[in-house]
Amino acid sequence: MAGVGEPLTRVLLSDQVYTRVRGLIVNGDLKAGDRLVEAEIARDLGVSQAPVREAVKRLVHEGLADHIPRRGSFVADVSSQDADAARAVRVIIEEFAARAVAERAEPESVEALRGKVQDMREAAEAGDIGRFRDADIAFHRILCEASANPFLSRIWSLMEPSLRALRVVSDPMFTGDWAEMAVQHGVLLETLESADADRAAAAFAAHARGDEGVLGHDHGHG
Repeated sequence: MAGVGEPLTRVLLSDQVYTRVRGLIVNGDLKAGDRLVEAEIARDLGVSQAPVREAVKRLVHEGLADHIPRRGSFVADVSSQDADAARAVRVIIEEFAARAVAERAEPESVEALRGKVQDMREAAEAGDIGRFRDADIAFHRILCEASANPFLSRIWSLMEPSLRALRVVSDPMFTGDWAEMAVQHGVLLETLESADADRAAAAFAAHARGDEGVLGHDHGHG
């Protein structure tokens, strides 16, 4: 059993590398198209290339990076056409999910959504963009899960890596008010609690489209 700790140490190191590089992408320090050179990252962080390789694989799986055979891995670059296509599908999914949840909102689902809104508020206060976006996308994942339609959850899980890439890469440095964006998610939650399915569906559809003025301002981030 002497060697049991070794793989665990490597995994933990990979997690640390992943968190560091992911933060650089989320905060816009690494731009779309930038190459993720494993040897350079390993040297900068003072680690071997093995945990860096695992971290980059996770970024590719998450949709934040693309791997091109014989060329390497690069920060994901999402076209405006891809962004529009993903947004169109997301509008349909969230409108449907919001209607279902508003019709029969379970207390535990509402509480989970409220927790993510609070996480967004705290992250906005701390200026932690990465944490904000994690809470933001988790809010919408929970919405789909709370719909009690397993197909919505599956579709969301397929889309989530692309949505992460879209929010981080397509417009990485949102210049609006992060605290206000958190407030808008609180408004979305209120529509679900109102039990007005039409109102909730319209609000979430508008939010997914990034319609200006419907919830107060345009923030097509999440």
